[in-house]
Amino acid sequence: MSSSANDLFTLGLGLTAPWKIIDQHLDTSVNPHRLDIRIGAERGSLYPCPECGSLCKAHDFKEFTWRHLNFFQHHCYLTANVPRIKCPKHGVKRVDVPWARKGSQFTLLFEQAALALVKEMPVSAAARIIEITDKRLWRVVNHYVSKAFSKLDLSSVTAVGLDETASKKGHNYVTVFIDLDRKDRPVIFATPGKGKECLKRFSKHLRKHGGNPSNIAEVVCDMSRSFLSGVQENFVNAATTVDWFHVVQLFTRAVDDVRKAEHRENALPKGTRWAVLKSWETELTATQQEALLELESKGFLTATAYRIKEQLRWIRHAESEQALKWRITRFIRHAYEQIGSEELLNPVRNAFEIFKKYINAIVLFACPKFPFTLYFLNYEKLCNFNMLSKQSKNFRFSKEHIFLLLLRTYYSIIFHLFDLVTEV
Repeated sequence: MSSSANDLFTLGLGLTAPWKIIDQHLDTSVNPHRLDIRIGAERGSLYPCPECGSLCKAHDFKEFTWRHLNFFQHHCYLTANVPRIKCPKHGVKRVDVPWARKGSQFTLLFEQAALALVKEMPVSAAARIIEITDKRLWRVVNHYVSKAFSKLDLSSVTAVGLDETASKKGHNYVTVFIDLDRKDRPVIFATPGKGKECLKRFSKHLRKHGGNPSNIAEVVCDMSRSFLSGVQENFVNAATTVDWFHVVQLFTRAVDDVRKAEHRENALPKGTRWAVLKSWETELTATQQEALLELESKGFLTATAYRIKEQLRWIRHAESEQALKWRITRFIRHAYEQIGSEELLNPVRNAFEIFKKYINAIVLFACPKFPFTLYFLNYEKLCNFNMLSKQSKNFRFSKEHIFLLLLRTYYSIIFHLFDLVTEV
């Protein structure tokens, strides 16, 4: 091709001295078609030392090839003889090329495009689009996620929330930690498993990134004994708070257990299953509304359990700590009057035993030291993260999958990786 074409490619790739395009060739005999661009430098050129930047003569050369963004529909590859220089101070070193990071077989622009796809879809789907193996794409994802996490600063973290999620119906868990004071990118850690060991790992992670477990004043979690004991052992100055989401979840499961037990004895109205799992404030279908009305009018015990669960909202709307405690006391007394001695309502009775055990931690949640609105938004993000985890196809919690989940959760610190691409 003409020298003008070489100049055009040089400009398009953003090459600067001593690098320039010296040749290109489009091979249409292969499928897909392949455009090879050869990069070189004038004989006798000087190259910067990767350690100190001093300009040095080439010591020897080795040929490298990188996959670049497609040229229209054609695959594009850059090839260059990359020199080693002999620096008076640092000895023989391979120079860094400006279009690719060290050790990668892809250009920076190719990796940036690949990461943009991975953020929106499964790695396997992104790999098919850019026509590489998913194993090679995983290496790119891991590199930038690890690099982003190395810059994570947790020195100001004082309040954290945590929750675990499982893959489908298995016992393959991951526990996610969020910074409750962050409006953006609150996810700060994720680790396989659940329970006390996860708190220990998070404590180490906190120290590694400038944080101090002794500075943690608030930990919000569910009513898991292993979580609660883990908080006491690893965060000695933290007040443990039981989040309202798990309180509602506790009573919702109790209502569902009552429904199942009662359905074995008497046929319940059509639509009952999903109706009792929702609240009056959500949008119910006509069938679900009719089911709730029939449950109430015919005196089903499922209606009693559902009514108790819905009364939790009255507690949550208390305007002060004193009012909250008064409402909790009234709620428990009124609920036990409705439960009476009915055996079918044992699941609700058991839920109350757990509720009373952690009542002080529940009060702390309703009167937090940090703004509730901020906490609620962050906890909602944590729930969204869990939903994303469960919806992942063939989900398993390897290190790579956790990295991908963090990458695809736009609130997380991994959003920094796009800045890192341009910094390399």
